[in-house]
Amino acid sequence: MGIRMKDKVVLVSGAGSAIDGWGNGKAAAVAYAREGACVVLADINEQAVASTKQVIDEEGGRSTVFIGDVRKAAEIQSMIDRCLEAYGRLDVLHNNVAAFDMNTVDSTSEEQWDKFFAINVKSVFLACKAALTPMIRQGGGAIVNISTISSIRYTSPCVTYSASKAALNQLTQSIAGRYGKQGIRANCVVPGYLDTPLITTHLRNKLSAEQYAVNMRKRKAVLPCAKMGTAWDVAYAALFLASDEASFINGVQLNVDGGMHFMTLTTDTMETAQAMM
Repeated sequence: MGIRMKDKVVLVSGAGSAIDGWGNGKAAAVAYAREGACVVLADINEQAVASTKQVIDEEGGRSTVFIGDVRKAAEIQSMIDRCLEAYGRLDVLHNNVAAFDMNTVDSTSEEQWDKFFAINVKSVFLACKAALTPMIRQGGGAIVNISTISSIRYTSPCVTYSASKAALNQLTQSIAGRYGKQGIRANCVVPGYLDTPLITTHLRNKLSAEQYAVNMRKRKAVLPCAKMGTAWDVAYAALFLASDEASFINGVQLNVDGGMHFMTLTTDTMETAQAMM
């Protein structure tokens, strides 16, 4: 076990992994625990979050589970209360909950738009709002929000996902600017193409084996480093932003994308990106 987060209390929303393997929330929660944090594992899926807790328990870490819907203010407040009851403080709020789908402006319904903004933005707003009170009372804290490369540049026609995550970026900076003097830091991790169970399972179900192999090669070829990232790349970036090592870092959007943010994407790579989501 490490000591970077020793005596810290971390709340991770979306800490479960509905599919076997290492998703972003599960990897982040385990990374925090491995560095000595007490971790509150919040998720709507009890079975998914049980897998995360099992790993932490087996490694001798400390965690507690909260099952609830982060789109609802009352349940968010219960989540914060559970954290304070269990550990007496809240040092880090890590917002990982998100939803994405392929949709263009003309194919998106009003209901779909509201759904994505409720999951990807409203949930974070509610969690941050509830977390600010105990953080300010104790003299500070860190907020880490998980965004996406699609929030800062066009990578696919996922309009609701991209727009909602762009809103998340600005929400994060608003918190960083307003509450910095009260000891609150708020930052975003901005992942690019990742090899995670959710993505690969989605693609395997959507494509033939040959199409899947071709698309994986194209996906890697888009990136300067010629490989995709993993949930651990996102987790380690979040761990750094949450730690005291990043005490002078506030309001940033940290790209964890293998350099994709500065690449010129051609029509071919755009089509690849669209097929990937």
